[in-house]
Amino acid sequence: MKDEENRSSYKGLLVWQKSMAFANDVIDLVGHLETDQKHYRLIEQLEAAVTSIPMNIAEGKGRESKKEFVHFFHISRGSLYETLTLLELFELRGWIKNETYRSLEQQSKEIAKMLNGLINSIVKSM
Repeated sequence: MKDEENRSSYKGLLVWQKSMAFANDVIDLVGHLETDQKHYRLIEQLEAAVTSIPMNIAEGKGRESKKEFVHFFHISRGSLYETLTLLELFELRGWIKNETYRSLEQQSKEIAKMLNGLINSIVKSM
């Protein structure tokens, strides 16, 4: 039972908590976007990328080895950068305000620093 408790402790990771809040903010934002129907695929891609961030942290935490855990942190970081790229495109197209983009960018930078720190810490301990 102790192993199961340790694996499910992803909820205790601050980076997971912050990435969940970030995902929630982005999903709230896209719920209010006014774009035409032909851009729906971009919105779907944004939602998939942003939800992938905390999901991969959680999935990595459930893996057996540190190497696998780090691998999923790398995937999570990639999804974070994909999210940020899409948000920047949305800002360039005028679908979101510059202030909104900057606020989300700041959140993403904090998450990226946390992910990088955890990756480095785990790699050093291997």
